[in-house]
Amino acid sequence: MTFGVFMHKDGSIYDDIPEVHYQFPKSYLSRAERMVGDWIVYREPVKMPQSKGFFAVAKVERVVPDPDISDRYRALIEPGSYLPFSPTVPHKVDGQPVERDLANAQAAVRPLSNSDFARIIALGLPEDDTLPRVGEIEPLERVREGQVPFEIERPIVQSLVNRPFRDRAFRRAVLHAYDGRCAVTGWKLVNGGGRLETEAAHIRPVEHGGPDSVRNGLALSGTAHWMFDRGLISLSDDLVVLISRHVNDPASVEGIINRSGKAIAPARASDRPLPQFLRWHREQCFKH
Repeated sequence: MTFGVFMHKDGSIYDDIPEVHYQFPKSYLSRAERMVGDWIVYREPVKMPQSKGFFAVAKVERVVPDPDISDRYRALIEPGSYLPFSPTVPHKVDGQPVERDLANAQAAVRPLSNSDFARIIALGLPEDDTLPRVGEIEPLERVREGQVPFEIERPIVQSLVNRPFRDRAFRRAVLHAYDGRCAVTGWKLVNGGGRLETEAAHIRPVEHGGPDSVRNGLALSGTAHWMFDRGLISLSDDLVVLISRHVNDPASVEGIINRSGKAIAPARASDRPLPQFLRWHREQCFKH
């Protein structure tokens, strides 16, 4: 087993859903098979406009032939293992590549050294036991060389499956994507200590197979989060806010929805809710 890198670009010819599976040609099969049972990081190509760099970590469960296209394969992601980085990790920090072993830097599927994996995890998943404060929503600018562990230890990997750690990372990523603003109300309320009132909600809950992905998340105020979890409100595929007929005071609910009547989406299209997660919520949770 070995750590690895999967290159991903939205809109490419490959049928990738990073939270679920990664498609690749036969030429990379032997490399991908070495990563089964271990962790990979997703990276956007350097040449992409406003590239996010390294943007998530996930565990490869197995590799199977693609069911739709011959001579292609899929690396299936272990359910519940996908975790977005926040901040995303740039290709370079202080002028130095974050991925130091560049022998196969152009390959879409390639091995990753222990020290490179440790460096990327430290940059993308900083330890933070607190809710983000106003002013902390902007990505961290730098992590100095001395702050990065060079040799990976399994306790670091164990943190990737630790539920409290994952909850903090998910919350941080969602609040960054939505700039701390509630998608339903449009509010960006701050308490006296400078902490954002907004919470991170899963569209499809983890206990029902939902991933810790920004595309399976919404930034919601406490009241909107409560209503969403109980199926009193939901979203259409084009993000129109739907109100259940079970709401006893629909006029008040309508009053807190932002004027557009639609959820406020993240600036990046790749961070916006996936229709498959919204559909699950409407079919399994929303009280029609």
